[in-house]
Amino acid sequence: MTDLLFTNARLIDPVALTDSIGALHVRDGKIVEKFETTPAIEGATVIDCDGKCLAPGIIDIGVKVSEPGERHKESFSSAGRAAAAGGVTTIVTRPDTIPSIDTPEILEFVERRAQADAPVHVLPMAALTKGREGREMTEIGFLQDAGAVAFSDADRVITDTKVFSRALTYARSLDALVIGHTQDPGLSNGAAVTSGKFASLRGLPGVSPMAERMALDRDIALLEMTGARYHASQITTARALPALERAKRNGLNITAGVSVHHLTLNEMDVADYRTFFKVKPPLRSEEDRLAVVQAVADGLIDIICSMHTPQDEESKRLPYEEAASGAVGLETLLPAALRLYHAEMIDLPRLFRALSLNPARLLQLDAGRLLEGAPADLILFDPDAPFQLDRSKLLSKSKNTPFDGARMQGKVIGTWVSGERIWGNA
Repeated sequence: MTDLLFTNARLIDPVALTDSIGALHVRDGKIVEKFETTPAIEGATVIDCDGKCLAPGIIDIGVKVSEPGERHKESFSSAGRAAAAGGVTTIVTRPDTIPSIDTPEILEFVERRAQADAPVHVLPMAALTKGREGREMTEIGFLQDAGAVAFSDADRVITDTKVFSRALTYARSLDALVIGHTQDPGLSNGAAVTSGKFASLRGLPGVSPMAERMALDRDIALLEMTGARYHASQITTARALPALERAKRNGLNITAGVSVHHLTLNEMDVADYRTFFKVKPPLRSEEDRLAVVQAVADGLIDIICSMHTPQDEESKRLPYEEAASGAVGLETLLPAALRLYHAEMIDLPRLFRALSLNPARLLQLDAGRLLEGAPADLILFDPDAPFQLDRSKLLSKSKNTPFDGARMQGKVIGTWVSGERIWGNA
């Protein structure tokens, strides 16, 4: 039984799109009421927020936890601690493990490990095709019954349109969410960076931004044919935005996300072959970055995620073309996203619309809100607190962050899941 009263809080409300001083009452893991002034509530434990920001916990879609198969890179225990430290109260895990999460038995193993080891909510995705090989769809109904919240082949594209259309049709009959990777595999195969002058100067194989547009156009056509619920995991180029806008205007059930790395970094950050900046899809031009940031501010792109992808030192300490793609991001998602706020490109309520509210809506969760009856999944943070990131201090097992040594702003003071404090001093 918990009865908490957060006072003197700067309440960030992504539903009302307000940023105001007030108080929040929490009882038994649920939000009871939001107040403009501090009420007297007998028996409640008072938490003075000292004017800092209190917001719904972040819901991070597309987190890779390397269980089963590569526990040395990330476990549910280490990912859960990293999430708590970063203000992430729900992680939605990808199925690109070894083996892939493509059967109810593997899914149940993941759920048991997550429940036993992680202090945050863990919601698993399952593979859309067996082994993520794009040839035969998984038992979507059984996996959904076992707890899968979405279906995806992660960074693999199903090239057989007949297989993909059948999977979308079947998912539509079950109201199951399909998450796609929008990169044309023919153009993007073997690419390490985005094509252009920088790629040529560095002698690195590049991929045209049109690869994203082409894949998105194909998926939109299949959505028009099947009526499925679809989320494009990462839209990172200006050329893909008009197609996304048209699909939404035409009433298709489509949403889109973007990783915080594509919002805050560009292709020039690769500099002299810095492999911690090698992500998938590759970092884009500054013009693309600015266009995508504006799309998030306007609500065209719905969700910001970390696309947390742990890689060990051996897979990153290689020549750029050979190095593994991916970066960890659970602990850096919030301070990196706050770069957009400090640059006055997006305000905090709209930022948390993309970090918390829209992911909750997509997954049909009650979280992501400061409303009566919503789960008390909350974060208290100081958006202005400066620090220099030291990757050795990250709680993730893998330390492959592009922000190592970067000066950042935004520290999490406390994280609560269902009203229980899981991070910060009590």
